[in-house]
Amino acid sequence: MNQLKVHQLEEIITLKAQGWSARRIARELGFDRETVRKYLKKGPAKPATPTLGSGMENEPGIGAGPPEVESKPATLTLGSEDEMAELEVDRALEAARSNVSLCEPWREAIEAGLKQRLSAKRIHQDLVSDHGFPGSYQSVKRFARRLEAKTEIPYRRMESEPADELQVDFGQGAWVVEEDGRKRRPHLFRAVLSHSRKGYTEVVWRQDTESFLRCIENAFRAIGGVTRTVVCDNLKAAVLHPDWYDPELNPKLAEFARFYGTVILPCKPGMPRHKGKCEAGVDYAQENAVKGRRFESLGAQNIYLAEWERNVADTRIHGTIHQQVRPFFLTAEQPVLLPLPAGIFPSFTEGKRGVHRDGHVEFEKSFYSVPPEYVGREVWVRGDSRVIRIFNLRMEEVAVHVRGARGHAATSDEHIHPLKRRLIDRGVRYLLSRCGEISSSRCICHVDR
Repeated sequence: MNQLKVHQLEEIITLKAQGWSARRIARELGFDRETVRKYLKKGPAKPATPTLGSGMENEPGIGAGPPEVESKPATLTLGSEDEMAELEVDRALEAARSNVSLCEPWREAIEAGLKQRLSAKRIHQDLVSDHGFPGSYQSVKRFARRLEAKTEIPYRRMESEPADELQVDFGQGAWVVEEDGRKRRPHLFRAVLSHSRKGYTEVVWRQDTESFLRCIENAFRAIGGVTRTVVCDNLKAAVLHPDWYDPELNPKLAEFARFYGTVILPCKPGMPRHKGKCEAGVDYAQENAVKGRRFESLGAQNIYLAEWERNVADTRIHGTIHQQVRPFFLTAEQPVLLPLPAGIFPSFTEGKRGVHRDGHVEFEKSFYSVPPEYVGREVWVRGDSRVIRIFNLRMEEVAVHVRGARGHAATSDEHIHPLKRRLIDRGVRYLLSRCGEISSSRCICHVDR
């Protein structure tokens, strides 16, 4: 059996006295959970059994009634490591009940070190060198751990003014059982206004950029206005490169934000609590609306969610604002929402493409020219039903073409390199100017003769 040291037993007993569970103690100290439970269940040590020497059976009175002569006290021998561990647990319990921590006189210095985010090792070194601290590093580490447990930094409450913020996120919808018996589970989109807690819910099959922005657009249309900001997660449909300070948005989503006059604000990576209102809203929709239900189609589930939003979610008394959601939204937030644009965001497809050696990019089986300096580089191509627009990676427009049929190549004259222009590509004016130069040179030669 692996025997724990005395200071390790003290740590286990002390943390248990503070109300820690065996699971938490094992995780924090790096011990096996069963080992911690075994030592916590140990009772008082059993009294040692005296052992009889080889010659004691011949002493008078041994085994034949009460002794006539008082014998010497037997020597106690501890026969197993378990008994040793039991004694150590008893000593640790007594120390935990009676002794004050050796670090208590240096509490202020230790607290000051923790506020500076110094490690327990560094704090112990400073105490020894500056204050002549006589204790061990383990004592300082245990004391610092208790102080940190008592002085946990609280989260900052985040509230928003009316029309300031819409939080959005995805969860899981209810199963859709199709006619052939195949089951599919869609993504559940949830949007929550941070001030009034008014929500919007929809299910979609994909989490691509087009589906994501259409869900936000439907939320804006449902609440009758636009918020100044939209807070979202770092999903790939929204953010190309997550970053704490400078995340790179998907260009299509950035164009959508400009169209609606809002700002997309991705959360910092690893900080989902920054959109905690929507996190709770997704859980509420999953548990209250769709859990245990099945639908025959995606449309049927969306119809049900619209009715649930109107009859259940909007009529509840929210636990934070302590008001009914829909009346509070209509009076406090809807009147100050930004106005909706006249039309919906235009539908287009886009993507990053590499420029071929012939100075063209391929987009949806057609080819479009770009300026010659972009050969071998990457550009961003955006196309709708009529026009193809090509941008550099700074989203500056470098070329515009009419959309062509599949296999068609659209080439602009200004995109042809001067060294690759044919004579006829240079135009009539160039040919006439060349003819004029030829005729004038012949006249000069004739005069000289």
